[in-house]
Amino acid sequence: MDTEENPQAAAAPPPPNASVLPAVQSSDGRIPRRSRTSLGGPGRRLFPGPRRPLGPRRSPVSRRALIAAAVAGCVVLGGVFVLLPDRGGESGPPALGPAGRAVAAVGAGAPAALPDLAVLIGEREAHLRAHPQDDESWAVLGSAYVERGLRTADSADYPKAEQALRTSLKARPDGNVPALTGLAALGNARHDFRAAKKWGEQAVRLAPRRWTAHAALLDAYRGLGDEKGVARALAKVRKLRSGAAVRVRAGVVFRDRGWREDAAAALADAAALARTPAERAACLYRVGELAWERGEPGESLRYFDAALAADPDHHPSLASRGRSLVALGRTSDALRAYQGALARQPAPEYALELGELYESLGLRPAARAQYDLLRARVKQAGLGGVNDERVLGLFEADHGDPGAAVRRLTAEFKRHGSPENADALGWALHRAGESEAGLKRVEAAVKKGPRSALFFYHRGEIERELGRYGAARRHLNEALRINPYFSPLGAAAARDALDALGDPPEGGPAEVYPPYPIPLSERTPTRPPKPKPKPKPSPRPTQSA
Repeated sequence: MDTEENPQAAAAPPPPNASVLPAVQSSDGRIPRRSRTSLGGPGRRLFPGPRRPLGPRRSPVSRRALIAAAVAGCVVLGGVFVLLPDRGGESGPPALGPAGRAVAAVGAGAPAALPDLAVLIGEREAHLRAHPQDDESWAVLGSAYVERGLRTADSADYPKAEQALRTSLKARPDGNVPALTGLAALGNARHDFRAAKKWGEQAVRLAPRRWTAHAALLDAYRGLGDEKGVARALAKVRKLRSGAAVRVRAGVVFRDRGWREDAAAALADAAALARTPAERAACLYRVGELAWERGEPGESLRYFDAALAADPDHHPSLASRGRSLVALGRTSDALRAYQGALARQPAPEYALELGELYESLGLRPAARAQYDLLRARVKQAGLGGVNDERVLGLFEADHGDPGAAVRRLTAEFKRHGSPENADALGWALHRAGESEAGLKRVEAAVKKGPRSALFFYHRGEIERELGRYGAARRHLNEALRINPYFSPLGAAAARDALDALGDPPEGGPAEVYPPYPIPLSERTPTRPPKPKPKPKPSPRPTQSA
């Protein structure tokens, strides 16, 4: 990686009798180093010149006096150095520059700061114009494009990333693990989890001890709904590495399994171990999301505020802050938070949430404007290879064409059978009039997925449509117990549905007591009990003569 040079050092001429050493690039692209060429060969003096004759030997008293004076001088000099201002840690190793920090973050599986990414991308692009066959730099540039696309939701970065990573593979087709890992990360960023799995498995076969390849494969298995694959990948990642990036992934997997206490502990540890502001913000955001899913808007808001204090560019915390503010009744602040998030990253899911908030407030023209933005954003992201079919399918099911939603989500579920896609497909089937088929999908999502208020709401509404009133009451109540603020439209609909259902009838649930006696002709026939055998009479005793 190109590094910034000290102008004073560059201008100074080399010392006499010293070799001029060319700068050598380090293998990981972080810190430049110098060639370790010896200045002197065997038998050669380090400082050549005429030998000075030895002076007269001093007496022991003179030597002791000189030693005492030297010690006193060192003490005084040490005091002077203590009083001098800090020179920026010149005694330690040089600090990483912006590009080095970005490479270190991406290599550690952590988010990189946007200014550092910009410097890294600029340096690598300039370097590759002069060295177009540098496969390692192409892989680093492609991974940096992927990270910037994730941070900014700019889908235009993804085709650039794919071109750079495939150029790296072309320059070194065999054993190019960095390029394969970058392609797996690109697949995850585009929500193309099949492609991410393919590239991740190739990287793992070539480098079974490279933990970042296993981490990319774990994310792909999550998107595919492969529970066994997730368990294997997580075990491997935890075996190979520890730290904030690993604990974040463990916390996300625990959350998917419904282990909320374990997830909270892992994510809190990750936030404590985070080394950079961007990484700390990402960890705090995850903790806040978990608090939100538990129905604790005040607690989640504190975590989102802390994440934004660590990294003001962390737009997911800004959008999630809007959700918390809606739950707390601070609607004006929530609208500003959503609008700020959309200005920084116009993600389709943010437009859907803001549109539903406008609709819940009766502002239908503003809601329609957000829905139009959602469609435009999905189309634009599709040009960069991003798959937003689930978000678009949920929107069509509730606000557009349920039939189109079924077609989209059926294809998406075949590609990626995650619990989230199963729930979305089940809800779309219900909205299109196929409630029986939809209930099967939603039941599978509830069974395999996280403890989600949205999943339970969808299940309760479908059961109410099918006349299963006892189960509908149970699951709608469960949705509101999990998070009474899970959606500005959905939470209100759940309460209205419970009011319409009313209290259960006396005598127990309808599933236990039938509404009318079952006729004898429809009852299940039972075999008559076998008659008990009669006891045999005991023989009478004979009388003796």
